[in-house]
Amino acid sequence: MRDLLRWQFDLTWSLLELHLAELTAEDFRWEPSAHTWAVRDGVPDWADTEPDPIPVPTIAWVTWHIGWWWSVTLDHASGRTPRERTEIGWPGDGEPAVKWLRDLRAEWIEVLADIDLAAPAPFPWQDDPTMTIAHMAGWVNSELMKNVAEIGQLRLLRATSA
Repeated sequence: MRDLLRWQFDLTWSLLELHLAELTAEDFRWEPSAHTWAVRDGVPDWADTEPDPIPVPTIAWVTWHIGWWWSVTLDHASGRTPRERTEIGWPGDGEPAVKWLRDLRAEWIEVLADIDLAAPAPFPWQDDPTMTIAHMAGWVNSELMKNVAEIGQLRLLRATSA
């Protein structure tokens, strides 16, 4: 199970690396529509109730979003007190954001190597005893895959709109 989860994670990460290697600092702030979620003055847009229609995120917002859910997941998996969403800052355009994501990856690999996959999931299903850490790792893979696809789509749209 661990090998399959790691293989899936590495595959997804390799797709993200394709995008991270090509992103410019300007790509992070590009707004694909008039109705966007962005990071403004270091603060990500947010709504406690999902708006309708859902705003189109910027790459800055998506990278913050990855950093937020992954940081909180790592807090839970490492036995640390989970931080609130508002405590997860965004490091900035370009290399700071890329480095942040790569550092989260390195920490995740370390945690995943030693954690008991059969233990109850501390997050995001802490109230469901049938969900295990293996489920949590699968969720990380699928959430990351979704976010990688969003970044890729935003890069394509920006490139073709120039």
